[in-house]
Amino acid sequence: MPAAMRWATRRAMQRFWLGAFVAGVLIAVLTEPRAQPAPGEEALVLAADTALGDAMRSGDKSVARRLLSLQFTYADENGQIHERKAFLADLKSLAAASATDEKVKVYGLVAMVTGHRQSAQGSDTFFLDIWAKEKRAWRALTMQDVVLAKDEPPAAPEAPGVEAKLYDCKNPCQTIPYRVRSPAEQDIVNTFQAIEKATIAHDAAEWGKHIADEFVHYRSGHAPVPRAARIAVIEEQKEHNIPAVLSAIQSMRLWVYGDGAAMISTNGMPDDAEPSLRVARVWVRRNGQWQMVISAQTAVK
Repeated sequence: MPAAMRWATRRAMQRFWLGAFVAGVLIAVLTEPRAQPAPGEEALVLAADTALGDAMRSGDKSVARRLLSLQFTYADENGQIHERKAFLADLKSLAAASATDEKVKVYGLVAMVTGHRQSAQGSDTFFLDIWAKEKRAWRALTMQDVVLAKDEPPAAPEAPGVEAKLYDCKNPCQTIPYRVRSPAEQDIVNTFQAIEKATIAHDAAEWGKHIADEFVHYRSGHAPVPRAARIAVIEEQKEHNIPAVLSAIQSMRLWVYGDGAAMISTNGMPDDAEPSLRVARVWVRRNGQWQMVISAQTAVK
C-alpha cells in the first residue's frame, strides 16, 4: 500500500475513534440520572438529630461519638448534667422516645431542634438540642430537657431566674464570671447585660430591642412565655412598682459560629434555698445586632 494511502487510512481511523469517544461521552451525560439538589441545612440538622436519638436508643456509641461536639453536655429533666464521656458511656439509659413535633431553626452555623418527647424517666418534656457546624459537619453542642407546667396560663407573671436575693444586679448586670475570647463574644455579653439591666429597670422597650420576634422562654414547672407576654410582664411590674429579681451567674460558656451563638450558664446563689438553674440560650446576629432567640431553664438538683 502506498504511503499516502496508509496515512489517509490512519487519519480516517483516528477521526472514527474520536467521534465514537465523543458520542459515548454524550450518551453517558444524557442518560445519567440528574443529581438531586443538596438538601437544606434544616434537613441536615434534623437528620443528624434523628440519627443521634436512634444511636442513643440502640446504644451505638460509634455513631453517637461522631455526632457530638467535643464540648457536648446534656442536662436531663432532673437537672443532672452529663458530660460527653459519661453521656457516651450511658447512652441507652439516657435515651428518650422519638419526638413527633420537631421544629428546626438555623441561625448561621448554629441550629436548634425543639419539641416534646417522653424522657428516659417517662416524663413529657420540652427539649432543646443545640447544634453547631464544626468542620463542615453538624455536631450536637448541648441537649437540654425541661418539664413544663401542665395547667398554668401561658403568660407567667414573674421575672425569669431563681428567687435569689439579688437586687443591685452587680452580677450579671455589671460583671460576669467569664473571660471573653473575641469581639463577637464581647458583643453578646454586652447585649446580655443590656437585657438584664432593662429587666431590672422595667424598660420593656430596651429589653425588646435585644430579643428576637420568635423568642420563647422555657423554665421547669412553668408554662412557656413568648416575647409579647414577657414584655407585658415587664410593663406590669413597672406599673405596680414590683421589683425584678435576677439570679447571679455562677459559671458560663459561650460559643460563636458565624452569625449564630450558643450560651450555657449555671445561675443561682450559693446560699439560696432555691435550686440553681442550668440555662441554655441561642443567639442570632441580624443587621449587625445580636438578639436572643430562646432561653431554656432547667432546675438543677
